Amino acid sequence: QVQLVESGGGSVQAGGSLGLSCAVSRWAAVNFCMAWFRQAPGKQRERVASIYTDDGSTYYADSVKGRFSISRDNAKNTLYLQMNSLMPEDTSMYYCAARYCVGCNGDYCYRKEYNYWGQGTQVTVSS
Repeated sequence: QVQLVESGGGSVQAGGSLGLSCAVSRWAAVNFCMAWFRQAPGKQRERVASIYTDDGSTYYADSVKGRFSISRDNAKNTLYLQMNSLMPEDTSMYYCAARYCVGCNGDYCYRKEYNYWGQGTQVTVSS
């Protein structure tokens, strides 16, 4: 069983930055896809970014490309999402997710379904 706990959400003005963290109870430096998703009230869940823990390869949604950065620290069992140039439309509940995946990469991780989820952390961007 893998437990995920997000932190770092909050409120910020448009143009500002926030960093999210996801502590993972049973970190796997190999064979794991990790991802960030978000869901706003009344909207479908949206994939934001993914990373493959083996090689650090990443993939981003077009809506966040160039503004957000996903990374992992294998020594600290932690996944990160650095969010810059935030916009009001980035307002959402953000979730980290994980799944076991052999021979994958960041692009492939972006398209997979995930079976381990955190409880979410709220990000609010005001104009």
